[in-house]
Amino acid sequence: MIARIWSGESPLWRLLLPLSWLYGLVSGGIRLCYKLGIKRAWRAPVPVVVVGNLTAGGNGKTPVVIWLVEQLRQRGIRVGVVSRGYGGGGGGAPPALCAFLLLTADTTTAEAGDEPVLIAQRTGVPVAVSPVRSDAVKAILAQHDVQMIVTDDGLQHYRLARDVEIVVIDGERRFGNGWWLPAGPMRERAGRLKSVDATIVNGGVAQPGEIPMRLEPGLAVNLRTGERRDVSQLSNIVAMAGIGHPPRFFATLEACGASVQKSIALADHQSLTYSDVSAFADAGQTLVMTEKDAVKCRAFADENWWYLPVDAHLSGDRPDMLLDSLISLTR
Repeated sequence: MIARIWSGESPLWRLLLPLSWLYGLVSGGIRLCYKLGIKRAWRAPVPVVVVGNLTAGGNGKTPVVIWLVEQLRQRGIRVGVVSRGYGGGGGGAPPALCAFLLLTADTTTAEAGDEPVLIAQRTGVPVAVSPVRSDAVKAILAQHDVQMIVTDDGLQHYRLARDVEIVVIDGERRFGNGWWLPAGPMRERAGRLKSVDATIVNGGVAQPGEIPMRLEPGLAVNLRTGERRDVSQLSNIVAMAGIGHPPRFFATLEACGASVQKSIALADHQSLTYSDVSAFADAGQTLVMTEKDAVKCRAFADENWWYLPVDAHLSGDRPDMLLDSLISLTR
């Protein structure tokens, strides 16, 4: 229903317009206060790069963060990542007695959220979470000699000053009906793109000035054994996705030639237990999930549970130009 409202297919969005106007007034007022200096943003001693969205829902932001961190590391830049740390059963924040949480190898998704744990495992860079992102930045700087901070989301978190803003757009859905939440999917209106430094479009057709991106799947990985196998070789698949836009994952499996018998869409960042997940697949079936779900399930996985990792691939000459401009900030 939400998807139909936000796309404009359902006329119910009109009933929500008063709430959207209020949302737009409040969010616009907050941004204006920082722009005019009425509120002061905290500036880190190293460059800060924000990777965020204009819309609610999965646009491919986390794969872009991982791509960006890996590309910068390959070029010799020491990077740290900060996030709000929501989801994963963590209640939306680090432990109550701590203003931040600096992730370790033992940090669970219940403590930090699924995306921060995924980023830490994939990249190996310092990752910290806090509702106040400046606290997360300070935690990393206190213990690690980093040259740049990348924030996973936080485009609308103006309390943290930023040097570069990167927006990720779903190329298929783009901006829906164009209205603010809750009548539409927008956190900020599309005109905000005029002030960002780069726009990356995940799938669909990129417009002039936008960087085209696609998510490329790798080999399926068994959660228990680490075995890797082409997903098309797995049989009787039950697909599970707890991400912002589950149909994208199901379409990826289909494009890979997977034999999917049933698809289960879960809420983004939904906490998971063994009893929850084990009920999805019967004996003789193979459960295939996203990598973001896998970080929540690895500790209690059955032998027939697999995940399909994806990597962001950006095309054209603009990605190199973007990386060169970021590296120049560290000199």
